[in-house]
Amino acid sequence: MTITVESPAPLQADEPAAEAYQRRSAQLRVASPADAAGELAEISTAIRRDILTTIQAAGMGHVGGDLSVTDLLVTALWGTLHMRPDDPAHPQRDRFVLSKGHCAAALYSTLASCGFFPRTRLNEFMAPLSPLNGHPARLKVPGVETNTGPLGHGFPVATGCALGAKLRGETWRTIVIVGDGEIQEGSNWEAAMTAAHYGLDNLTAVVDRNRLQQGARTEDTKSLEPLDAKWTSFGWEVRVIDGHDHQAIKAAYAPSTTGRPVAVIANTVKGKGVSFMEDRVEWHHKVPSDEQVRLALEELNR
Repeated sequence: MTITVESPAPLQADEPAAEAYQRRSAQLRVASPADAAGELAEISTAIRRDILTTIQAAGMGHVGGDLSVTDLLVTALWGTLHMRPDDPAHPQRDRFVLSKGHCAAALYSTLASCGFFPRTRLNEFMAPLSPLNGHPARLKVPGVETNTGPLGHGFPVATGCALGAKLRGETWRTIVIVGDGEIQEGSNWEAAMTAAHYGLDNLTAVVDRNRLQQGARTEDTKSLEPLDAKWTSFGWEVRVIDGHDHQAIKAAYAPSTTGRPVAVIANTVKGKGVSFMEDRVEWHHKVPSDEQVRLALEELNR
């Protein structure tokens, strides 16, 4: 007996959503801080709802970290960077890297909201042969700059992107989001030294500082503090913010004022937005039940 399994169709831009995104993101980049923050908060809440239903349908995912990184993702893609969902390989695009690639559901939900592919395709998350893998793949998902998942790899690639722009005399920017547990990996600090050495003021590294990693708190696993002093000692301009305050995030994503790369330490809450998930280590990799999803959506719909 021969069993034939058809691969899902390749992901392509959702043209109406992409056009709407281009208009709205252009407005958000120049809107007043308060107005932009309000709209970004609305988008973030919608993304959190999609994260929950996407993980529920797949029966797999990293919901706690997805929810902690959402506001950082949305403010980068919707309120800061110049992206081209209709032409994701455009040479003048800004670059975005989610180094903590296990939080793919948050990235996919945000990319879909921007029109990189239809939002309906989120129901293929983690499905057999789906391009929406548990970790982002550059050749499968438009808007993904590099494959991430092995922790500590995305930040060095982002540093290479920023260095490439400098070597070519280009003005596009790179933002990379790393997990706080992830920066226990030495490759991150090699990248930090390299970025400072070359004066990559076109690079912003954002630490999703939720203080939890798989199985334990970061400080119990390997202490990171004083984290701001570490980044400063490596030659970076450091900004410490509330990672759920969209106005503060947008301000922190502003270009460097010192000629140095920028490190944003974003204090966040794992499981943000769902009371019974917040700051709970067990929600690093746990799938909510149907009843838990119902309760979570009720909270997010208030």
